[in-house]
Amino acid sequence: MSDVWQIILLGAVLTYVTRFAGHVVLTRIERIPPRVEAALDAVPAAVLATIVAPVLVTGDWPERVVIVICAFLCLRLPVIATVAIGVALVALSRVMGL
Repeated sequence: MSDVWQIILLGAVLTYVTRFAGHVVLTRIERIPPRVEAALDAVPAAVLATIVAPVLVTGDWPERVVIVICAFLCLRLPVIATVAIGVALVALSRVMGL
């Protein structure tokens, strides 16, 4: 098995373990404090910002333009639709050689 597949499998196992552990911890808590719930609700946006911010600062212009377009789209569309449109636009710009 190549190193790439080992890394992918290890990443998948670690992701599953952390999600399972989070589920077990949250089921043992009867009531989630409001601050913890607010923090957990902010995690997806924080993860997306962590992924997008470096590209916005150091990326090429097509990626920057797509990020700005997706920033406006996320005001109207669900996050998953915005991410899918952004990925498609970046792929299209790379196919076109931009």
